[in-house]
Amino acid sequence: MDSTQDPVDEGWERRRKDSFVSEGCESGTEESSSSCTSEDSDEDSSPLPSSLPIIHTNGQIYTYPDGKAGMATCEMCGMVGVRDAFYSKTKRFCSVSCSRSFSSNSKKASIMARLQGKPPTKKAKVLQKQPLMAKLTAHSQNQSNLQVNQVKTKAAVPLDSFDWGNYIGTGEMKGAPVSCFKHVPMGNWWDDISEGIRVEVLNSDSVLPTKVYWIASIIKLAGFKALLRYEGFEGDSEQDFWCNICVPDVHPVGWCASGGKPLVPPKSIQHKVTNWKAFLVKRLTGAKTLPPDFSTKVQESMQFPFKRLMRVEVVDKAHLCRTRVALVQQVIGGRLRLVYEESSDGSDDFWCHMYSPLIHNIGWSRSIGHRFKRSDVTKKLEGQVDAPGQLFMKVKDVDPSGEWFKDGMKLEAIDPLNLSAICVATVRKVLADGYLMIGIDGSEAADGSDWFCYHGHSPSIFPAGFCEINSIELTPPRGYTKLPLRWFDYLRDTSSVAAPVKLFNKEVPNHGFVPGMKLEAVDLMEPRLVCVATVTRIVHRLLRIHFDGWEEEYDQWVDCESPDLYPVGWCQLTGYQLQPPAMQASRDHPSAANRQRKKSQQYRGQKKKRKIPIGKRPVGGSGIPQRNVCGDENMTPPHYPSAPSPSSVATIAPLDSAERDPSKHTAVVSVLQVKDESVKGEECNFRQSSSAPDFIKQEQ
Repeated sequence: MDSTQDPVDEGWERRRKDSFVSEGCESGTEESSSSCTSEDSDEDSSPLPSSLPIIHTNGQIYTYPDGKAGMATCEMCGMVGVRDAFYSKTKRFCSVSCSRSFSSNSKKASIMARLQGKPPTKKAKVLQKQPLMAKLTAHSQNQSNLQVNQVKTKAAVPLDSFDWGNYIGTGEMKGAPVSCFKHVPMGNWWDDISEGIRVEVLNSDSVLPTKVYWIASIIKLAGFKALLRYEGFEGDSEQDFWCNICVPDVHPVGWCASGGKPLVPPKSIQHKVTNWKAFLVKRLTGAKTLPPDFSTKVQESMQFPFKRLMRVEVVDKAHLCRTRVALVQQVIGGRLRLVYEESSDGSDDFWCHMYSPLIHNIGWSRSIGHRFKRSDVTKKLEGQVDAPGQLFMKVKDVDPSGEWFKDGMKLEAIDPLNLSAICVATVRKVLADGYLMIGIDGSEAADGSDWFCYHGHSPSIFPAGFCEINSIELTPPRGYTKLPLRWFDYLRDTSSVAAPVKLFNKEVPNHGFVPGMKLEAVDLMEPRLVCVATVTRIVHRLLRIHFDGWEEEYDQWVDCESPDLYPVGWCQLTGYQLQPPAMQASRDHPSAANRQRKKSQQYRGQKKKRKIPIGKRPVGGSGIPQRNVCGDENMTPPHYPSAPSPSSVATIAPLDSAERDPSKHTAVVSVLQVKDESVKGEECNFRQSSSAPDFIKQEQ
C-alpha cells in the first residue's frame, strides 16, 4: 500500500521537473507529451469526442457542450452550469469537493448514480446566466444556426454571444476604463492595470492534449477586456486576441512556475527562436505584470451583501409617487431582481442596482413622509429578513439651520419617464432628510400621483437656466405657447420663483469619461436590459448615453457615478445577459429584431406621452395643486414639517533581484523554469433680470 505512489503525486513531480517546454519543442514527441501531461484528476488527457454524450439527470437531458459556448458539465456530479464558474482550470468540476472526490473510492458510485438519473448534490450548484433549460436551448439553437449560416458575414452579431473584441477592433474606438466605475468589481483597484503589462494566458496555438500557457502583453484595454499579443510575435498582430483579464485563466507572470504549469510557445513561432529561455529573460526583465493577489481581489470584489429574500422598499414602477415592499429574488453582479411582495407568481418584478437611489430600507418611507403602498401580505415566507440599513447608499446630510428648497420653487429636472429630456419642474413637497417630491410642469395629475422623489443633492436636478447655459434643449411645459421658453417670462407668468443656485449639487468628480467611450448601460426605461452603449456628450457630471443601433430619441441623461453604467466586459464577468446593438442583431436574427421592435413600441409610447389617470386634470404651469399627498395610502404617517431648513502595478524585477516583495506585487523572472534548469466658482442666486443665471458652463 505504501509502495504504490499516487498517480496525481507522480504527475505533479514530473510536472515540476518539466514545467517549461524549451526551445525546439515538438508536440508529437513522447517527451513533450509527458512534460505537458500532469494530474489525472484535473487535466483532460484527450480532446472531447465529436459526438457529445447525453446524460439524463433529474428528469432532464444534458449534453457536454464543446466548452467554447460558456457551458460545462461537472464530471463528478453531473451539474450543468456556466463554464467560468466551474472549479479548476479545465472546468471539469463544479466545486473543490467534486475535484477531490473524482479520484476517491466514491467516484464509481457517484458516476453510476449520475448516469441513472439521480439528482446532483447540493454542493454542485453554480450561478447560471439564464435558467438552465433556457440556456441549453439557446446553446442548441446557436449551434444549429452556426451550422446553417456558415456563409453569413462576420458583421452579424449573435444575440446571445455579442463579441466586444470584434466590435471594438484595433482601431480608435475605446472603452471606458474600469476605474470610472467605482461600484463594479475591481473598480477601486484598477489604476495599476495598463497597456504593456505581461500576463500568463492559455496558449490557443498548441496541439498538445492538455492546457498549456504562454506569456502575452496587453496591447489595448477596453473595460475588463484586453487585446493581447503572445510574446514572440513582436509587431505581428495576426494572432492578437481579446480576453477578459478578470477570468480565471489570466495570471501574473510566474504563476505557471509556482504552480508547476507548462509554458509552451505558440506552434506557429516555435521555429523563430532557438533559445526561448534567453528570449523570455530579455523580454520580461523590468516589465510589469499583474499583482500576485489579483485573482483573490477579483473574487473578493464579486461578493455582494444583498441576499435572496431580503425585504426592501422600492419605487412602485406603476406609480412613481410611492414605494412598495419587495423581496430580493436574484443578485447578479450587484444588480437585484426585486419581486413586489404582493406578486403571487413572482412576475411583477423590478431590476435595479444595490446602490440605486430607488431602493431603501424598510421604514424609510414612513420616516421621511413619503407615500407608501401598504402590502396585503400578512404571512412572511421562511427566510425573509429586512435588509440592514447599512447596505443602502447614504445621502449627504442637510443643514437644518440653513436655506433649503421650498414648495413651489422652479427648477430643471431629468424626467424619469423620458430620460432623454430635461424638463421644467416644480418642487411640490419638501420631505424630511432633504428629499423632495417633484412634478413635471404641464404633465401632472391633480392628486400628485405622478410626482417623483429626488434628494436635494441629486445630480438629476438643476437650477433654472442650466440647459440654456450648456446648450441643452429644455422641454417646455405641455401647452405652454411662448416658445422658446424664457425663464424670466415663465417665472413672471406663473408668479413663481426659481430655486437658488447654491442649493444644487455642483460637485464634478474627476470621472475619466470622454465622448466616444464604449460601455454597457442599463436601459432605464426597461431596467432589466443592459445594452451596448456610447458616451456621446459630457456636461459637468452629466453623461449623454446613446444605445448603439437605436435612434437618438432613446438616448438617456445619466450621472457619471450612476450604478447603472458598467465597463465593457462586465456582463461576461458577472454572467448578466448583454443586449447587442439592435441593428446588428437584426441582420441574422429576425425574431430578435421583432422582440426589439416590440420593446421599441412600449418604450416609444412611454417616452412620447406621459400616462395620466382617467378623470385627473393636469395642472397647468400657473398653479400648484392645493392637495399635498404623502404617506401611506391606508394610514397617514406622523406629520413632518413641510419645509425643513437644511440648507476608494506590479513590476518584474531584474534577474539579480535577491527576493520578491509581495507588497509591491513583484514577480521575478527567476521563477521561470526550463526543463531541469532554473534562473534566478463662485455661487450666485437666480435674479430676475435680463441676464441668465450665473452657472458655470463645462463641457468636454
